[in-house]
Amino acid sequence: MLHTALFLLLASQPCAAAGVAAATDTAKVAVSTTAIRELVLADRRVRGIHLTSWGAGSTKLRREMIKKISGSVINTVVIAIKETDGKVYIPGVDKAHKFGTYQAAIGDPAGMLKDFKAAGMYTVARIVVFKDKVVPRTRPDLAVRNPDGSLWRSRNGATWVDPYHREVWDYNLDLAELCAKLGFDEIQFDYIRYPSEGNTSLCRYSKTHNRAAAARNLKDFLDYSRRRLAPYKVKISADVFGLTTSVKDDMGIGQDIKILAEGADYVYPMMYPSHYNPGEYNLKSPNASPFKVINRGLKDAMGKLGTSYARLRPYLQDFSLGHTYGPSEVRAQIMATRLNHLESWVLWNAGNRYTWAALTPQSYRAFVDPDYK
Repeated sequence: MLHTALFLLLASQPCAAAGVAAATDTAKVAVSTTAIRELVLADRRVRGIHLTSWGAGSTKLRREMIKKISGSVINTVVIAIKETDGKVYIPGVDKAHKFGTYQAAIGDPAGMLKDFKAAGMYTVARIVVFKDKVVPRTRPDLAVRNPDGSLWRSRNGATWVDPYHREVWDYNLDLAELCAKLGFDEIQFDYIRYPSEGNTSLCRYSKTHNRAAAARNLKDFLDYSRRRLAPYKVKISADVFGLTTSVKDDMGIGQDIKILAEGADYVYPMMYPSHYNPGEYNLKSPNASPFKVINRGLKDAMGKLGTSYARLRPYLQDFSLGHTYGPSEVRAQIMATRLNHLESWVLWNAGNRYTWAALTPQSYRAFVDPDYK
């Protein structure tokens, strides 16, 4: 059986001995994989799917999704509350109404949460922070701008709000605080970074911008978020590019995974194999090698992060883009995650169409965890 091979591989890893040095191409950190495994097993095990605001907000669609979830190993839903277009999908944030960003996709967020919690789900509110197509038009003083003062735009015309501007922070945290009050278990910040798609040399911010300042500012945002959300006992997390697990720098977007892991309870590297360029990790086609991509990326992350590695919950690919993804490809990524001592992961599909055949208890026991109950 394949799960036997998997556990032989697990047994061959250095988790049986403390104090093993994990060396990667990018870093050398003395790390006990025993300590990592203990931290992982002491925490919640997240097996999640991401849901759009419209899919989660519709009573009919939500209950159809819960029915599918009930026959699977899924125990977590990550729900889009604010998206890359800048739209805020739940009511109750004054500035969203003022800026014109409110869109009624989730008209009854309390009812939505009640349904998911009744189904035993851990609930995560995903909030896109700094990419925004609406606020820069209504408040250009809050936007990333060109040297001449006009709005900076990416190659596809998208605009961004200024990550250094405290009013931008408070706007997003007004929404995060509302989510915490409603009862979400975790607030997940996405696009917690600076622009990348376009001529970023023209980007002008409200404060001095360089590599050190960029990384420090994102950590400051997380620290500020923790202080504002402290009364609600909610967890906070950050989404990062998948390659941040391996690269030596901040990728030019301020995302130093080690620094962000210090500021967040959890970090979600978006490790979609389709998003790695040909030749990455010496793979001709990373998209056709899902196990190898996740395996290599997580091994590098362990070498960089030490025991903070236990805070990782990778986003995995459950969509086809240039290579068909089915049960085997989805399972391969989950298996690679568990092989590398992690128990938590979230699948992404932009249309909420998940590969349920890979997520049945029977499949999970056969291929991933024979002790799953």
